Amino acid sequence: MPRFFIDHSPKKQTVITGEDGKHIAKSLRMQIGEPLTLCDGKGTDYHGIITSIEQNQITVTISDSCPTVAEPTATVTLYQSLPKSDKMDTVVQKAIEMGVTRIVPVLSMRCISRPDEKTAQKKTQRWQKIAIEAAKQSERGVLPTVTAIMDFATAMRQAAAKSTVLFFYEGGGESLQGLIQKTCSAYSIFIGPEGGFSPEEVALAMDLGAKKTTLGPRILRTETAPIAALSAIMLLTDNM
Repeated sequence: MPRFFIDHSPKKQTVITGEDGKHIAKSLRMQIGEPLTLCDGKGTDYHGIITSIEQNQITVTISDSCPTVAEPTATVTLYQSLPKSDKMDTVVQKAIEMGVTRIVPVLSMRCISRPDEKTAQKKTQRWQKIAIEAAKQSERGVLPTVTAIMDFATAMRQAAAKSTVLFFYEGGGESLQGLIQKTCSAYSIFIGPEGGFSPEEVALAMDLGAKKTTLGPRILRTETAPIAALSAIMLLTDNM
């Protein structure tokens, strides 16, 4: 069933306009009487029927609502070191599908990609659009956010102050099975760039209480590691 995010709790009669209205009318070519789902981005789904189509203005009559079943019980923030080329597009899309709540692009010491301020803003806007589309496709109940690019030290201090930090390190670490606790509901995961984390970054992470962990003896690509990590976390927290 087509799914669209709205920024409010819908009324009995809700009007959809803008890009979503155009998408419903022009791209999907939906008709009066067809069902769709609206989500408030806070975990509630609203089921409705299209009752009017006037150009790109769509009126939906809401029949019922229910909690979104697709949201994981664990809140996970991905701190992803910037990869080369357009690999971040894939990371954002797949991480949203896997259940991540928030994505923070990180500029770590060994990142090859180092966009200027204007380019960084455009990239962030693009990533947020990808996040929205991925959230629709995977029937998420919370609309994940992609923040502005952050330097490593700031990102690590932010994460350490709010959650359990899992620092995925190619040099080895503890097994995830021993670090994931079902009583813990908030995790932050750090993934390095193509060249890995620097010794200084590893030291800072340890000083701030991050837990060094591993995805096994194989060295994964920077765009593969977050998907593997999220898959393991969702499994270990009973969300798969």
